[in-house]
Order: sequence, then C-alpha cells, then structure tokens
Amino acid sequence: MPEELDPALEFVARINAHDVKGLTDIMTSDYVFVDSLGAKLTRPAIEDGWRKYFVMVPDYWVKIERTYSKGDTRILVGKAGGTYVPPEKMIKQENKWEAPAVWIAQVRGKKIAVWRIYSDNEPIREKARKSSR
Repeated sequence: MPEELDPALEFVARINAHDVKGLTDIMTSDYVFVDSLGAKLTRPAIEDGWRKYFVMVPDYWVKIERTYSKGDTRILVGKAGGTYVPPEKMIKQENKWEAPAVWIAQVRGKKIAVWRIYSDNEPIREKARKSSR
C-alpha cells in the first residue's frame, strides 16, 4: 500500500495536476487562501479562483525544494511558474515566468485549513502589462 503524502504536499500535487476538484476535496469547509499581497479568499470563491488561474496560467507549476514541519504548520520553499496567457490569446514562449516562493499551510487532520503564499508577483505582472499593449 502506498504511503500517504503529507496534506501540504498532496495539495501541491493537485495544484500541479490542475485538479480543482482534488484541491477542494482536501480543503476544510472554512479554508482560507491568502495571496502574496494579503488578499484572502474562502470557499466557494477560491474554487472559481483556481479555475480562472489555471486558464490564465495553463501550465502553472509549483516545485518544492525544502519543507519544514512543526505541529500543524508546514512551510514549503521552492518556485512557481508557468506561462501567462492574456484573455482570449494564445500561449507565447515570451510570457513564461518563474519566481521563488514560500507557502505556509495550516493542516487540520488530513485537510488544508489555510494556504498562504509569499512570492514576488512582479514576473507575472510584467508579462500581463506587456501582453495588454
């Protein structure tokens, strides 16, 4: 029988699979997503948020390089990236981006209660500005 992944690493696997249903399955009912600017999204808005993000960045990926764990808190250090696709446009190589990131997850049981990202959003913002010209 395969060993179960830590819920935070399972969450990353579901992000990388662009599996919105899988993500929502391991969110607590009072789940909170906090972006790098401090904006918070809860259910059900975050479900639509993930769908829209995977359209905007259809090849979005997360790569975890280190993890730290204490109690119910997980800290994941790595990178995120993908290709920004402006509304109703095509994927272009020049719109690829990647940035270092840190995620902090609060785990409750086998579910994620809080998912917070700390990352420099400038690389994707720059692609969005250039694409809107």
